[in-house]
Amino acid sequence: MAKKSFPLNKEQLQEIVKKYPTPFHIYDEHAIRENIRALQKAFAWAPSFREQFAVKALPNPRIVQLLHEEGAGTDCSSLAELLLSDIAGVKGEEILLTSNDTPADEFQKAIELGAIINLDDISHIEYLEKNAGLPNIICFRYNPGDLIEGNDIIGKPTEAKYGLTREQLFEAYKIAKEKGIKRFGLHTMVASNERRTEAFLFTAKLMFTLAVELKEKLGIEVEFVNLGGGFGIPYLPEQEPLNLMEIGEGIHKLYDEMMVPAGLNKTGIMTESGRAMTGPAGWLVSTVLHEKKTYKDYIGLDSCMANLMRPALYGAYHHITIAGKENDPCDHLYDITGSLCENNDKFAIDRKLPKIDIGDLVIIHDTGAHGSAMGFNYNGKLWCAELLLREDGSIELIRRAQTIDDYFATLKYPGSLVK
Repeated sequence: MAKKSFPLNKEQLQEIVKKYPTPFHIYDEHAIRENIRALQKAFAWAPSFREQFAVKALPNPRIVQLLHEEGAGTDCSSLAELLLSDIAGVKGEEILLTSNDTPADEFQKAIELGAIINLDDISHIEYLEKNAGLPNIICFRYNPGDLIEGNDIIGKPTEAKYGLTREQLFEAYKIAKEKGIKRFGLHTMVASNERRTEAFLFTAKLMFTLAVELKEKLGIEVEFVNLGGGFGIPYLPEQEPLNLMEIGEGIHKLYDEMMVPAGLNKTGIMTESGRAMTGPAGWLVSTVLHEKKTYKDYIGLDSCMANLMRPALYGAYHHITIAGKENDPCDHLYDITGSLCENNDKFAIDRKLPKIDIGDLVIIHDTGAHGSAMGFNYNGKLWCAELLLREDGSIELIRRAQTIDDYFATLKYPGSLVK
């Protein structure tokens, strides 16, 4: 069972709140570093291994910087994420642009940065060549169709907008080779929050089979196989953490059985985790503003789904604890809500928790990925601050809270400052 803990006690948290009012997301530097080290250990056998941190999970340059210090590159899907990677010190082929209906300026910036470009469609070869020029190294994203079942988050591959079919994939590599490209990678991303070891082994077998066929049919030896991300985390207290060593060793065995005999024993391995790197190392901290008793008992927080939309979007479970009441009996039934004018603005429904009082500090767990990153301004709600708990125990502000002035800064109206 995964114990849900928070690295600060109530008194320490109260001191932080005096300087940085709630709500805020807070991330644990030590936990993030330990997460990537565990992944690297699982793939230490590979001729080369690099985690391409999925920037979309937590697009903050300070987080990207500390992951880069541990050897991570980045997986980007927008101009802003490319720029964020660059300012965080991630350079050249440490950056991967995973194309997805990509505009010309994103391809141009990727070429300028020397990033690896991972194309999502065969038609993008011509578009890329026309608008940005062809890169030194190119990769294509494979969509395996009904070979893989998918899940509720990422969807079924046959219904996904991502990637090339098998036939398109081989044709795309053939075209790219004819255009003079000499360096290649191979990529897929078919899982999200996956917790079954066999799913990752199936993906690896699928991709190694393709890599061998590319060599046999087209004479292309891929420099790396990017197995995607999708490493799940235990959102529920009763769930066990993923066994990364078991996954790594299983893929190692497949590599030795399939890649080595084909002469692909120098092919590197990449992953593009986001959730597994930062998800369990983040928490949303809020203050209780109101308690409402009608047909149900509601606890209203100073945060809302603008700060964490996963429960509303996916019906996702996020564990909740109350600072200072971690060991109290959970003998009250509550809906935990925000103030957005939407009835699905709820962090928890019919959740058993200790008795909650006005002013209590509520800690929502596992928000380090796809938490702040999915924020929005609907209803005029503002983005909250992000804090980093350093390994020495100090607190670093890595994103200030958005202000009303920020919200109005881009609006043009009579008397506004926007020209």
